[in-house]
Amino acid sequence: MRGSAVDDAARNGGGGGAAAGPRVPVPPARPFLETFGANVKETFLPDDPFRAVRRERGCRRRAMAVLRYVFPIFEWAPAYTLGTLKSDLVAGITIASLAIPQGISYASLANLPDILGLYSSFVPPLVYAMMGSSKDLAVGTVAVGSLLMGSLLLSAKVSPVQQKELYLHLAFTATFFAGVFQALLGIFRLGFIVDFLSHATIVGFMGGAATVVCLQQLKGMFGLDHDHFTTSTDIVSVMHSVFSNIHLDCVRIEID
Repeated sequence: MRGSAVDDAARNGGGGGAAAGPRVPVPPARPFLETFGANVKETFLPDDPFRAVRRERGCRRRAMAVLRYVFPIFEWAPAYTLGTLKSDLVAGITIASLAIPQGISYASLANLPDILGLYSSFVPPLVYAMMGSSKDLAVGTVAVGSLLMGSLLLSAKVSPVQQKELYLHLAFTATFFAGVFQALLGIFRLGFIVDFLSHATIVGFMGGAATVVCLQQLKGMFGLDHDHFTTSTDIVSVMHSVFSNIHLDCVRIEID
């Protein structure tokens, strides 16, 4: 009796203290390749996109599951109602009133024809409506990309006025490879890279982008000559170009 009581006390974690809780079992060690494969799958396929395909039986049903995964419109279109159409129509008219002048202005920043800005305003949302799955995502051009393409990448080497056709070809090539790069990021599911960007990096990028956009608008505000304006985006170069051009304009006025 006494020996069994001592054994029970030892098993419970001591004589006078409170009883210890159940221990969590240590998982068995797994081979390196199995652990590495599990980590890669958790990184690139956290939502397991093939789960819906594996649940289906038959080649036809699996093919439809793949089609619904690639084109989500086949999943929500059958349940689309007239009330949803009315709401989408109002939302579309509201956004179009902003997107149309915005697309034209972005085309002007990139020194491209206005019609291309209109295409960039409604073609990406139409494609995303068929292939996208997020309801809270803005799709289309941005001011920084248009400005950098027009002022830094292309205009520095090719004149959009004197070499218009070559300029358009270079712009189409740049946007094509940008789209290929973004498509590869989506196919290989590399969106997790954004998690490594700190909040300070994102805030700095947003502040720098706003500064670049504001500085590049000075030439239009002061009516400066586009051919003699700098293609650099730093504050020192832009302000030097602004004051140099203003000084030249003042000299011309005095001479006249």
